[in-house]
Amino acid sequence: MIREHRSREKLESYYEKFTEEGILDPNVHPWVAESWQQSQALGVPREKMSTEKRFSPEEFHRLQAKHEDAIAYLMKLSEGIREFFQEYNLSLLLIDADCVVLKSYSLPFYQMTPGEIEGARVGVEEVGTSSISVAYEHQTPFWMFGPEMWVKECQLGDACTAPVKINGECQYLITLVSMEQIELPQDAVISLLLTMKTALEAHLTESVRIKAEEAILDATPFAVYHVLPGGEVAYTNQLGKERLTRIGAKQEHETGRRLNLNDVILNYEHTPIYKGFRGVPSYNKEVTWITTAKTYEDITTVVPLERDEEQAVKSVVVVSMPIEDLRTLVAHAAGYTAKYSLQSMVGSGASFQSVREKAARVARNKHHVLIQGEAGTGKQRMAHGIHQASPRAAGPLISLRCGDATPELLEQELFGIVLNQDVSHQGRLELASGGTLFLDEIEKMPKQIAEELAQALEAGKTHRIGEKNVERTIDVRIIAACDSDLKRLTERGLFSKALYDIISKSVIRVPSLRSRREDIPELARHIVSELAEQHQMEPKTLVDETIGVLEKYDWPGNIKQLQSVLEYAFFNTKAPVIGPDDISLMGDVKPDNKWKEDKDVFVKAWQAAGGNVSRLANLLNVSRVTLYRYLKKYHLEKK
Repeated sequence: MIREHRSREKLESYYEKFTEEGILDPNVHPWVAESWQQSQALGVPREKMSTEKRFSPEEFHRLQAKHEDAIAYLMKLSEGIREFFQEYNLSLLLIDADCVVLKSYSLPFYQMTPGEIEGARVGVEEVGTSSISVAYEHQTPFWMFGPEMWVKECQLGDACTAPVKINGECQYLITLVSMEQIELPQDAVISLLLTMKTALEAHLTESVRIKAEEAILDATPFAVYHVLPGGEVAYTNQLGKERLTRIGAKQEHETGRRLNLNDVILNYEHTPIYKGFRGVPSYNKEVTWITTAKTYEDITTVVPLERDEEQAVKSVVVVSMPIEDLRTLVAHAAGYTAKYSLQSMVGSGASFQSVREKAARVARNKHHVLIQGEAGTGKQRMAHGIHQASPRAAGPLISLRCGDATPELLEQELFGIVLNQDVSHQGRLELASGGTLFLDEIEKMPKQIAEELAQALEAGKTHRIGEKNVERTIDVRIIAACDSDLKRLTERGLFSKALYDIISKSVIRVPSLRSRREDIPELARHIVSELAEQHQMEPKTLVDETIGVLEKYDWPGNIKQLQSVLEYAFFNTKAPVIGPDDISLMGDVKPDNKWKEDKDVFVKAWQAAGGNVSRLANLLNVSRVTLYRYLKKYHLEKK
């Protein structure tokens, strides 16, 4: 606020009249009058300014470090106008929102050295009325004449203070103070102060924006670079710095110059960055970066920026994501994570507890794992639990069932394939890098493919089919599952010995359900409870007689069959209690079904009986001779 010049004698008389007689002259500026009354009520001393409320040197050092940006910027602004400060004996102060003096520039303030005033509070409670207290109270620039100051030793010169606002909130106050009773070029001083205020606000607003953008860039899973001609890196986010450091790039403080991609990327001139400086953009291109440390593969975008007068590209922006990181991101987005923990595997019997404890120990080591057990015993769930309990839990869990595809398709699924120059598909082995690859029914993996897999695991490198010249680094833990005795298959030459030796460092044998009957009640109740929760239905109870029926059965299909039987009973029982009559050991296959004409129905019954002729004969209430005829008819192998 620019105020017209006032007579110092009159202002002095107003001050003395108020302080000595308590009479407030109507000519006193209302904001000043209000502040005088407040100062008097607070009992602020009038002779000398108090600096008792100040930070300790250690606390003040930390406070200055917090506001280093504003302090440094105002220092640069003040350096160019020191002569003006000296001519009019002006002092410049930077004050924070708590009215603490952060920095005193140029000449001493209030006849104090910078060391005396810095770190002191100069609010109305400490120094009474001043341009600082009024500007702070009313959040607007304010010029105050010397005789209006509350403390007498501060009345020699005039002062002007302006609040510095960021996003509408006062962050700082800047003050210009004259130390002599000389007439100041008021317009020039106020213009200078407002210019400094505007410049500081613009700088701090930009700093906030830049910090926010840098935080966003640092939080992204991409390496971002701003590259100048010749490979100099003008800017990189945190991930970019980490990647450059890993491949041997020297930091600027070590070399005295910017990081240069030419120093560390051996094939720099064959990358999209080099093409970008010729004006050729690239979008989401798969790029190989060859360094002395290792070879990287990224999905990279390069965008040329502004051009000079001769249309030469002055810089490019590079956004790059390691394919191994992209795999992990895609894996998580696609749900390639462990769905079960070891604790979710129900069973308190001694035999199963022992197996679960071994699985927890195995999860923590680095060995590949072989899980053996009959079909339906929960090998897949255990594989999930081992992955989740391992140091690789943050990585992907990728599954591949070896019996679901032809040898040719299985090889492509496992290693990936290059169809042509532009079309290349990664395999499950690459996708699982950094995590776990679960190979179910591994005994069905052809021997030749198993040999290739063993070589890849030993070398820690793989290549896609049709791409012999490009090796890709992998870091994979294998968890393999097998329904039969894999060691015996290996000894008979039916499975690769090299792969068996790799995956059998840690072997876990999951017991059949009939060998852990003590766990059946707990398992059954858990399955029914889980079904109610998953389908948001009312819970149902298994009575003791029902549990008895379940315990007496051999369960050739193990937990998977128990799950199927209980699902059928749960959804087909209207009452809240599941009785023994509600249990059909063949699930939805009943003796009155037309299994004699329908192969699918017969196969379901055959599977429910675990492929055992005697058990199936009892379930269907027919003779074994009759069953042999239908087994032959449907081309099923009898046990």
